[in-house]
Amino acid sequence: MKDYPRIVVPPPGPKARAIVECQDRWASTSYPKEYPLVIARGAGAMVEDVDGNRYLDFMAGIAVASTGYGHPKVVQAIQEAAARFLHICGSDFYFEGFAALCERLARLAPGPSKKRVFLSNSGTEAVEGAIKLARHSTGRPAIVAFTGAFHGRTYGGLSLTASKAGQRAGFAPFLPEVYHVPYGYRYRCDFCRGEAACSMRCVSSIEDDLFAKRLDPKSTAAIFVEPIQGEGGYVVPPPGYVKALRELCDRHGILLVCDEVQCGVGRTGKMWASEYEGIEPDILLSAKGLGSGMPIGAIIAKEAIMKWQPGAHGSTFGGNPVCCAAALATLDVVERELLPRVPRLGERLVAGAKRLQEKYGSIGDVRGRGLMIGVEFVKDRATRDPAPEVPHELVTRAFRKGLLLLGAGKSALRLAPPLVVDESDVDTALGLIDECLGEMTD
Repeated sequence: MKDYPRIVVPPPGPKARAIVECQDRWASTSYPKEYPLVIARGAGAMVEDVDGNRYLDFMAGIAVASTGYGHPKVVQAIQEAAARFLHICGSDFYFEGFAALCERLARLAPGPSKKRVFLSNSGTEAVEGAIKLARHSTGRPAIVAFTGAFHGRTYGGLSLTASKAGQRAGFAPFLPEVYHVPYGYRYRCDFCRGEAACSMRCVSSIEDDLFAKRLDPKSTAAIFVEPIQGEGGYVVPPPGYVKALRELCDRHGILLVCDEVQCGVGRTGKMWASEYEGIEPDILLSAKGLGSGMPIGAIIAKEAIMKWQPGAHGSTFGGNPVCCAAALATLDVVERELLPRVPRLGERLVAGAKRLQEKYGSIGDVRGRGLMIGVEFVKDRATRDPAPEVPHELVTRAFRKGLLLLGAGKSALRLAPPLVVDESDVDTALGLIDECLGEMTD
């Protein structure tokens, strides 16, 4: 029998409340806390708080804890690297782990072209570098991104982000020459929501509307796309969508940048979500799950593109030796142990979520790949009006019962557990969600 989830004191307990009070007193007011979880330690898919409550984690620190908490192989790699040396600037000097990780990521990236890699500290830093690289490589200024996209909160990333107005409020002006177009959100499509089959108008409209009326494609450096949108609602586009974007980019000499910060490193059942479309991105971005919680990101680009001169881009801490060791160990664990399990567990999770959809009329849509599942809530299935209050209350109730969840988009629930979960974890999570929804329905 597993010893989690287990609530011994209603959260937040006294120790947690003291820490929450301290942090709320001294930390920036910009931190958007989801609920008062104060973690003390973790093991696998279990998180324990400072009062001894144990939780089943189905959000993985926002899809970061890919190998769970305290995976022995990752921890050992971190400890051994830390014992050797903590830092040398990878922009200016050499060390084995940096070279090994660049080679590993270059060989793992989709497509036959030779790749080169730039290592960063985070996903948003990778986005910033990719914007610079795309403009530098093409000599063009404009960037196309999507409604619902999240690419980070620094100025370049935020200029591309269009998931929540509050993230952008008060920070204008943003980067010039950034254009947003509708994403392939089949459940809420602007073009073919009421049609029996996808018309792919969301892609053709880029040429028919944006390029025809507002933006010369010859001025467009890149299209930035999440193969599966994260913050936008865990939205899986229709089959052929990313391939159609690839073909559009090829017609106009535009770079296709696949932001796989949240959907990469095995989360969808393949190492990279773009593999489902059989396409080769010009630039692929990774972070979050790449280091199992250590801060590291990567820009993986075709060698023909990553030809900027020395000094054109750099990072003091990007590719830190301890983080490189964590990333290499993470890739080992994901490739050899976890990746074969993810599709099976994902199918179990989707099947369970669809059973809940049959039971509760508030669930309008269930979608996902691997262990990246979105459950969208609506006021009425006929109108599909969003019901943001439902996932908000569900997340709060689940926390009190020992299940860690997060919302996504306007009215969706994201299910993104560590990739180390097993069948009993999946069934437990589904049971607790069912219990919460039942209480909310009574």
